[in-house]
Amino acid sequence: MTQRKPKSRHESIKAGDFIRVGMLDELKRKRMKVVSGRRHPILVVYEGGRLHALDNRCPHLGFPLHRGSVENGILTCHWHHARFDLESGCTFDLWADDVPRARVEVRGDAVWVAADCSYPDEGDYWRTRLGDAMAHDLDLVSGKAVLGLLDQSVASADILADAFLFGARNRDDWSAGSTILAALANVLPTLDEDDRYLALFKGISEVAGDCAGEMPRRDRKPLAEAAPSRDTLRDWLRHWSLVRHRDGAERTVLTAIAADATPAELADLLITAQTDRYYADRGHSLDFINKAMECLDTIGWRHAEAILPTVLKTMVAARGEEEANAWRHPLDLVPPLEAAFAGLPELFRKGAKTKGVWRDHRALAGAILGEEAGPIIAAINAAVAAGARPTDLSRALAYAAAIRVARFGTSNEFSDWNAALHAFTYANALHQVLKRITAEGEAPPEAHVDVVRGVFHGAMAVYTNRFLNVPPARLPEEEPAALARLPGDAAALREGLLDVMDRQQQVQPAARLVARYLNQGHDPAGIIATLGHALLREDANFHMFQMYEAGVQQYREWAGEPEGGHILVAVTRFLAAHSPTQRARHQTATIARRLHRGESVHEGEGGDAADPAALSDSAAK
Repeated sequence: MTQRKPKSRHESIKAGDFIRVGMLDELKRKRMKVVSGRRHPILVVYEGGRLHALDNRCPHLGFPLHRGSVENGILTCHWHHARFDLESGCTFDLWADDVPRARVEVRGDAVWVAADCSYPDEGDYWRTRLGDAMAHDLDLVSGKAVLGLLDQSVASADILADAFLFGARNRDDWSAGSTILAALANVLPTLDEDDRYLALFKGISEVAGDCAGEMPRRDRKPLAEAAPSRDTLRDWLRHWSLVRHRDGAERTVLTAIAADATPAELADLLITAQTDRYYADRGHSLDFINKAMECLDTIGWRHAEAILPTVLKTMVAARGEEEANAWRHPLDLVPPLEAAFAGLPELFRKGAKTKGVWRDHRALAGAILGEEAGPIIAAINAAVAAGARPTDLSRALAYAAAIRVARFGTSNEFSDWNAALHAFTYANALHQVLKRITAEGEAPPEAHVDVVRGVFHGAMAVYTNRFLNVPPARLPEEEPAALARLPGDAAALREGLLDVMDRQQQVQPAARLVARYLNQGHDPAGIIATLGHALLREDANFHMFQMYEAGVQQYREWAGEPEGGHILVAVTRFLAAHSPTQRARHQTATIARRLHRGESVHEGEGGDAADPAALSDSAAK
């Protein structure tokens, strides 16, 4: 690790900020002495004719360094054998951090030490350590680095930018970890303050884990001096996607970025090509594109050249459901869908002539939940002709998909939860990109017919999932007696939710608690934050993060209406079905937080040294 030279901070410490250690001759004999600093104990060492002062807590897990040994200028902690250069405090073992240092002086025959230990530049140090942690997939170091950066008032967006760009450089495609991090970035404002640290830590750890052992990305370049039209770029990307030519697809997107295409234009370019395949990769392809764009909303679109091309490997390789048996037999869904797509431009023009604002979202969602494909397609067509805009269609679709989760029958195989989830997260992603593409001032709805195909794809995904609601689970509102037996106090309901999610097979009890909370008129932000905490304490899988974030996004579309409550019930049932877990990563995050607060993690409840083997491997390394 690069050694850092002390800056002027130590030089500006006043005499009153120094602590008397003792006589120099005494220290020469004992070689080590510990004194109480302003915030932490300080170890003063006499070695090789020189004095050194360091924080006495091993930066790895806080073990007292004075119980270690010094030889040849190297201080070794005897717990996990982390080794440090006495002169600089730098570690020889990257799974440990450097030791903060303090200035030490000899005044006459006495030794004095500054009252505080520190790194010369805290912000720069922790940013470097976050990079080290991600490069070597070290969860504990990631946790400490995130806390150190937050303590230095580094903005979450800056921390996220470093993590996203690391992921873009060190893996050849957009990963599930990057999707998780983007999802958590979206919900940061909904979380309690302590959980925001957990969200950053867990998202960053997921990105690092996805990059471990992977080949780094090979950059492509835009076409030199090319200025193709928007329509030409769209045609090119559709062609490269269909023939699965990744290099051609990436160079086309990079050319669009170099030509200063707007975020809405880039979204239209990508989603048009993506929707040439039906519900590609069970919705993951579209969701990855949306999350990459939401990532850029957070860290800045100046990074588009680094981020957006990473989604194209998945996009060009994805299989569409038009290639799958389930969409071809016993009913071939492709011909009626193609016929519907052909008629959409005229229907949108007809809808544009209607007066008033279309508001039949509930009715359309109910139709999408129907038992036959033909009437579902007809209902969407009718909504378009009646004046529904693309985002109206995707909003209704997302609610219908949420109901599939809210009414998921637990007699199904456990893995079938994911089929219902995929349709919901796809619908949410589609809704977000349609909002971006059809923003006020952009082209009229009929100009986005190709993208609106995605609504029909999503509706057919909801349709093919209909058997997951046989028999349908009851919504909590359909069990009034069970709801009435629950407490009415907001705090009791939030605590009760966390309690039931500590036990397995509590899907319906958890859903009732959320419904009771909402129908008592309590602030929805409280229960959303509690669900976020319930998620973040678990060793959550990719789909759990997806479900929570999509649910929060779609709840905002229906806030204050019963449909919003149904969406939160869907989120709760999915999370409860997958909880509890081992919570190993949460333990690591907790250890990092305790170390940051200066607490001792090396002592057991009785004050004796704990058995190092009792710590999780993720904490120890």
